[in-house]
Amino acid sequence: MTRTLHLLLVEDNPGDVDMVRDAIHERAPHVGVTAVHDGPDAVAYLSRTPPYERAVRPDLVLLDLNLPRLGGLEVLRWIRQDPGVRHLPVIVLTSSEASGDILDSYRLGANCYLAKPLDLQSFERAMDMVTRFWLELVRLP
Repeated sequence: MTRTLHLLLVEDNPGDVDMVRDAIHERAPHVGVTAVHDGPDAVAYLSRTPPYERAVRPDLVLLDLNLPRLGGLEVLRWIRQDPGVRHLPVIVLTSSEASGDILDSYRLGANCYLAKPLDLQSFERAMDMVTRFWLELVRLP
């Protein structure tokens, strides 16, 4: 029996939220996707503070870097320093292809860095790979 997995998507662009959510549900209907739209909400969700006291602990985090109020690198730094969530795999999914962002993400403990593909076909292919590897093949904590 396949257990229900939960993915936390930290993304401020509503169109990207819809695209990721649809792609994940199409490929892995057993995966629940929760989206938050900025860094402080991501921290509140992961630490289960108001208004997220009943938040489901995610099995995987998809994190944009370009977020309002608290950037993705700061969220990643917080995740890796918090004993309750530091074990969570974090995939950086962002529009930035800057070598500094890539290096900083890995230095802060990202498990994977993906630049958001610009065309739909490439995006679909990337979501296939993410789903197959992270949600089917890998054993998550």
